[in-house]
Amino acid sequence: MKVTTIHLLTKLVLLCFLAMEKSDLHAQILSKGTIKVYPKESDQLLLNPGIGFTTFQRFNGDVLNPGMGWTEGLPIEYQEFDGDLTNKNYPQTTIAYFRVNWRFLETGPGEYDWNLIDKALKTAAERGQTLMLRISPYEKGAEKDVPAWYREIVGDEKNMKSQKWRIDPENPAYIKYFGGMIAALGQRYDGHPDIESVDVSFIGYWGEGQGTHLLSDKTRRGLIDTYLDNFTKTHLIFQPLNGDAPNPNRLVRGTNIAAYWPDGTDNGNGPQMRHLGWRIDCLGDMSFFPQWDFNHMMDVYPQDIIRSGMSDAWKKAPVTMEICGTFLNWLEKQKYDEKTVEFIFEQALKWHVSSFNAKSSPVPKEWSPLVEKWLKKMGYRFVLRKFTYPPTVFPQGQLRITSWWENKGVAPIYRAYTYAIRVKNNSHSHVWATDADIRKWLPGDIFFEEKLYLPKDMPPGNYDLEIALVDPVSFDSRIKLAIEGVNAEGWYPMGKVIVKQQAE
Repeated sequence: MKVTTIHLLTKLVLLCFLAMEKSDLHAQILSKGTIKVYPKESDQLLLNPGIGFTTFQRFNGDVLNPGMGWTEGLPIEYQEFDGDLTNKNYPQTTIAYFRVNWRFLETGPGEYDWNLIDKALKTAAERGQTLMLRISPYEKGAEKDVPAWYREIVGDEKNMKSQKWRIDPENPAYIKYFGGMIAALGQRYDGHPDIESVDVSFIGYWGEGQGTHLLSDKTRRGLIDTYLDNFTKTHLIFQPLNGDAPNPNRLVRGTNIAAYWPDGTDNGNGPQMRHLGWRIDCLGDMSFFPQWDFNHMMDVYPQDIIRSGMSDAWKKAPVTMEICGTFLNWLEKQKYDEKTVEFIFEQALKWHVSSFNAKSSPVPKEWSPLVEKWLKKMGYRFVLRKFTYPPTVFPQGQLRITSWWENKGVAPIYRAYTYAIRVKNNSHSHVWATDADIRKWLPGDIFFEEKLYLPKDMPPGNYDLEIALVDPVSFDSRIKLAIEGVNAEGWYPMGKVIVKQQAE
């Protein structure tokens, strides 16, 4: 009787998987008691957290900047939202970048208008985005100076070491007040789930760091430490290359920022070291500034990414880039052709870009195919190549799974999402969180296997087996995979598994 039961069960399982083998989604076979699943790769453009284009001073569904211009440093002018998240002539995004000047946030010593950030966070979340944030110390122009109350304290400071300094950063009042603002910012927002990252910004127009190499070690380290000490959970991004080209390693040398130089020196190792991402702000400069005898793409970025000690930073923290000018400027003023644009995009991928600020300026129609191709490689892109599991399992028994993945992007994922396995039918479901740390899934092949155990009270029956990369708290599916067959909940069916009572 037992032999007949097992024989019928085996035939049933084989019939199920022979039927599935014809599916357009996966190829599946039963081999030596193991089901092997070969998902079908998808070439679809995926909208995933933490990667791709960002909006700038805007959100998904807003009208883009007209012409070649853009706005920054000022509070956001919120547009009326009609419920349509589409960005006309611009990719959909999962990140909104907000850059506002110090004077608008700190309205008096120790008095902060947190609504500037709270409203931006709320709006971004409503539009399916996280918020990338920078508080710039100042820009050019009277309306973008340091806070009026701070100007009254320090007066009209002159004879600055850099033309792009508006105040003396060596004045103890600067680290007291600007540093105090950063500390308050970190105490309020560090670890906020809707903040994507915070820029380390403390000197120069737009906070881009011009003249950082002119600071004393005490001031430089003190200003950097205001960020390191108060943002211990949120990713920090800094700009090591702008303004410090004479000595690009100067910004981080001697700090607790992990950095590794070609001569074999480093900033140290151990748990005290922080892995920071970095950004560049003029991607695409091939000829923007004819008065200079260099351009960023050929003469600054390739060399100084290495000289700054940051060439391997992408393995632990995100790289983000900002367009030089706008796409319309590239097309109409710089007269870039398709080959030039393709070269720029290729270089960004080589430097492991995860996100890109195109300043909410339209993408020319003729370059849309290039942009889509670029987006498919930017950041991470996970393809599940093979998945195996047993066709039959028992309560308190072992569900052994293996999976071969390929990350076809140029960077890992930087948030700790969970690789989860789920079995479910009409009456019962169970979810396992695997031990996989997907933040370590660098470009290339990844192999992961784990032994999962069924609960002792697992009801017998036929179950659908599914996988997903999920939020570690809610277990909602968060990461779209580059394979076909996703269901309405964002989970990816692998096949059927039978739970049966342990044979006596």
